[in-house]
Amino acid sequence: MAQRTLARYLTEEQRDKGVITGDLKFLIEIVSRACQAISVAIGKGGLGGVLGEAGSDNVQGEAQKKLDVLSNDILLDANEWGGHLAAMASEEMDLPHLVPHRFPKGEYLLTFDPLDGSSNIDVNVSIGTIFSVLKCPEGADLSTPEAAEKAFLQPGTAQVAAGYAVYGPTTLLVLTVGDGVAVFTLDREQGHFVLTQENVRIPEETKEFAINMSNQRFWEAPVKRYVDEMVAGKSGPLGKDYNMRWVASMVADVHRIMTRGGIFMYPMDEKVRDKGGKLRLMYEANPMALLVEQAGGAATTGRKRILDLQPTHLHQRVPVILGSKLEVERVTGYHCN
Repeated sequence: MAQRTLARYLTEEQRDKGVITGDLKFLIEIVSRACQAISVAIGKGGLGGVLGEAGSDNVQGEAQKKLDVLSNDILLDANEWGGHLAAMASEEMDLPHLVPHRFPKGEYLLTFDPLDGSSNIDVNVSIGTIFSVLKCPEGADLSTPEAAEKAFLQPGTAQVAAGYAVYGPTTLLVLTVGDGVAVFTLDREQGHFVLTQENVRIPEETKEFAINMSNQRFWEAPVKRYVDEMVAGKSGPLGKDYNMRWVASMVADVHRIMTRGGIFMYPMDEKVRDKGGKLRLMYEANPMALLVEQAGGAATTGRKRILDLQPTHLHQRVPVILGSKLEVERVTGYHCN
């Protein structure tokens, strides 16, 4: 049987299920090619001169790595000419990137975190790219980057596609177009992504959790309670032993949950309360929440479903609790008591 490449999978989704348009198919294919280029750059490491600091800060005031800047440029350059996008927004840029006038404009908006977990680059730990696709509202003002920001401020339920690439021992592309979750593996010799798993399902219960324990003293009481119960193991109220896993790369931590279940938490704490949370709603929380829900999991802020949040600005931050459904519901319920 012939391999089901990403292009073939998208064609079948378009023909048989009608969940995507031709332009959306083309957009996802171009994003996948950009991820391949990023994978190649990461694979060269020190040989390509791409490790270390770039000597600049992003809009959040965080020091950028050379690969942050390179990955951002790869995604911008790959996507601005195809006629399928109206504008793009990146975690690394203050304002949206408008499609240049010399290129045709399309009906979609693309948001992305070009290189998630970049603090792990120099120690050769898995990192990734996260992306989300929205429809551009009809009549949206795209005359300036400042005006274009409003077009992006849509709840996560409005996403028409979302995905991430994880650059590890293999390069994987995990994708949803609103009809379940599929995993594609990069065939480096052939130069394309091949379908290796369909209908990904996250177990409802788990014995693994991912959280930065060094922030424990800053957590709110419901999270402290939940983690204390897990750490108590079989003798505690949850009646089972848990293992903790923490990579500090959201893509790597979420992909582990997609593969075998678990719960990921970057909750509200006193260190980030004035910012609204740690992770970015548009670039991290929304796309990951859509993927997790499409795989049977759940994603909340601890109080509200992430996909229901109405964004107020492009770089808005929120708390994130996602993964195995019953575990997310348990800790979310603790916040409501």
